[in-house]
Amino acid sequence: MTRVLYLISVIVLTVLAGCATPPQQSKSETKAAITSGTLDLTQDTDDLWYRIRRGFAIPNIHTELADYWTQYYASHPDSVLLMTQRASKYLYHIVDELHQRGMPTELALLPFVESAYDPSALSRSKASGLWQFIPSTGRYYNLRQDWWQDERRDPIASTNAALDYLEYLYEFQGDWHLALASYNWGEGAVKRAIEKNERQDLPTDYLSLNMPEETRNYVPKLQAFKNIIAEPKKYGLTLPNVSNTPYFTKVRKYQDIDIEVAAQLAEMPVEEFKALNASFNLPVITADQQPVVLIPIDKIDKYQKNLRTYKGKLSSWKVHKLKNGESADAIAREYGISLSELRKINGFSSDMPSDVVLIPDDIERLKNSKTEAINVTQPSARSMGAGTHTIKKGDTLYNLARRYKTTVSELRKLNGLSNNTLKAGTRLRLPGTI
Repeated sequence: MTRVLYLISVIVLTVLAGCATPPQQSKSETKAAITSGTLDLTQDTDDLWYRIRRGFAIPNIHTELADYWTQYYASHPDSVLLMTQRASKYLYHIVDELHQRGMPTELALLPFVESAYDPSALSRSKASGLWQFIPSTGRYYNLRQDWWQDERRDPIASTNAALDYLEYLYEFQGDWHLALASYNWGEGAVKRAIEKNERQDLPTDYLSLNMPEETRNYVPKLQAFKNIIAEPKKYGLTLPNVSNTPYFTKVRKYQDIDIEVAAQLAEMPVEEFKALNASFNLPVITADQQPVVLIPIDKIDKYQKNLRTYKGKLSSWKVHKLKNGESADAIAREYGISLSELRKINGFSSDMPSDVVLIPDDIERLKNSKTEAINVTQPSARSMGAGTHTIKKGDTLYNLARRYKTTVSELRKLNGLSNNTLKAGTRLRLPGTI
């Protein structure tokens, strides 16, 4: 029920954001709109929110856009509450990493902007995870992406990569606002915008650059979350209690184990287990590379005790490693299943997706039931700012509805359109995203 309420609230929040029209940034909004903040040092140091506030170090921006997004998010308290509840699983780890690196703790709020703190968020540009890495950048930062696992969705691996990237961008730009713009737009694009202003003898700070709409709103959105976290009562909001202690611990796996079995041993709902272990694509976690599994601190004793006493099978799958030149047909014959069943189970039509395949442990049960494909974890297209189409000349609602497999009425409803008129250059929000 909580997950359903979360999805409904966040969908409403971002659909409204897509229909809203933020103010245009004035050319006069320059460095004068950037100031440092103050902090109340009398708060409870056991509160992780306080630790975040205490580490704020990026100068504030005071602009119409920052005010707009602050009021926007503050006007949707249920959605903000549910997002912060989701974030509570990952915040301690991220804040602790920032602290060890001496980086501003505002950066712990960036996944609110990027993914609504959903580790399974996937944008239409294929950016994935809390930090929304595109495939190429993820590979550059050594995030594994294969049939078995996508570490862009791993909270530890992706956080380490994101902070490495942000550190590099700060060193490259020498300014956190420009580093954040680079994270969103690319350092090359920001560098070219700076050079353009330099040629025209114009200021080169973040607020003075000519940027795409998404990047122009990017830092103001982060500032909005910073404003709310800094003074939630001022905006009529209540944040969930988040202790300044680790939420999860790491367990290395030396045996194959089904995700459902692991969740059962930890005595936690499967969806909660998946939220911590979203990087695993398949219903089984294989032990061939001794992967790390994340378990809540308050569940680890139960998990280890239950694992020691568990009498059933840890996995209902066999992992078959391909031999040199071995065909799918030969594997199917070896295990007594049809080639079509093998392909359907492993989700391939011709070439095998990797150097291993999964075989159901109970072949007879498979034969006596409806053959189903492996339930590969598919990231959801729910990242904030994802799922939009920039209107081009000649676009019509009818053509766009066909292209994105929806209806004209749905597009009109989602974007608050009273007619079918589209304006080139504006962004149209698409169904199925938040």
